[in-house]
Amino acid sequence: MTDPKVHIAIEAALNAFSKYNSFEATPFISVFGEIFQSGEGFLTKIEMLDEVFDDYPQMEDLREIFFDLLLINFFSADVIKLEEDYLDSPEWEEIEEQTLDRGTELLNLLLYLNECADEDIEPELEDYLKEFLLVDEDEFQDEYRIYEPVISNQILIESPLAEISKVASKLPEDSELKELFYPMICFFQNTSPSSEEKNSIAAQSINKEFDMAVLEILVSFC
Repeated sequence: MTDPKVHIAIEAALNAFSKYNSFEATPFISVFGEIFQSGEGFLTKIEMLDEVFDDYPQMEDLREIFFDLLLINFFSADVIKLEEDYLDSPEWEEIEEQTLDRGTELLNLLLYLNECADEDIEPELEDYLKEFLLVDEDEFQDEYRIYEPVISNQILIESPLAEISKVASKLPEDSELKELFYPMICFFQNTSPSSEEKNSIAAQSINKEFDMAVLEILVSFC
């Protein structure tokens, strides 16, 4: 079973990736669709997902954000078919242990956007940082550390795209938000960009195929 938002996100991401890359990824919309709606267990789905990226390294940049989509789909659709307390079970604890090093902060952002939709509120960067991630709370200092580049550059929400791109390019290579920084800030600056506005975002991007794939995923969840 595939959550409707996730299905749209897969299609939008692959279309955007193909637009800015010489590799045509759109034929894989159906391939990923079959994996996501498969009745296999979550770990098996991960193996199926990884097999596609192993066979087609041209799409490697999308591997971990598609893992995020697979996980958000599990929370939104697959878990409905399981026991009510499955996420507290030893089985799920083992899965979490095995996948600790997978995925990106895109997952948290998608969970936040789902919460916004449920509560009928507009996504805002400050709300995401303070009310969802709780970066101001002492017990959430890991989140503060990860998001420090965003916290210290919130003014970019009001800045030109070129300035956002400039700051993104100067983030340390080991920053967990280096790849996501540009599309994340651009999204919070404009959660419903027009086609022309998306072209402007792409024009200032250093990694167009990745940035625009992420942006399209975020927009599809709004």
